[in-house]
Amino acid sequence: MSATQEHRSLLGRRTVVAAVGAAGAAAALTACGGGSDDAGGSGTVEQPGSGGEKQGGAVLAATADIPEGGGVVFAAQKVVVTQPKPGEFKAFSSTCTHQGCAVKDVSAGTITCPCHNSTFDAATGSPTGGPATQPLPAREIAVEGDSIRLA
Repeated sequence: MSATQEHRSLLGRRTVVAAVGAAGAAAALTACGGGSDDAGGSGTVEQPGSGGEKQGGAVLAATADIPEGGGVVFAAQKVVVTQPKPGEFKAFSSTCTHQGCAVKDVSAGTITCPCHNSTFDAATGSPTGGPATQPLPAREIAVEGDSIRLA
């Protein structure tokens, strides 16, 4: 084998080893990511109905879709919208501040995370039980007529 052929062979092996290493690293990073937590729930998770919901200003729901004393989790937008009092709408991040799971249930004025049973006040996002100690961050929404939009 000539020096040139040996060099090409060595470069080919390095390329293969580098590609395998990169693929392994990508797989490891993907496994460590947040991902979605679609393991059951109370049926309050809404999926996007039409394109563009992730953009600011997109309609999330009609006001009639958000139950009084409860709320709806919009998984794709990572937001939970609540109606603590008639006609009063609040929005928070749907990512639990304990370990980053997605909250799943909103009822009786409480937002619940299924991972470790942290609970949050539906009016303020403040933790009310479980291991979470930080509130859910508020999200901006706009209520226009009977539509609720991300601001």
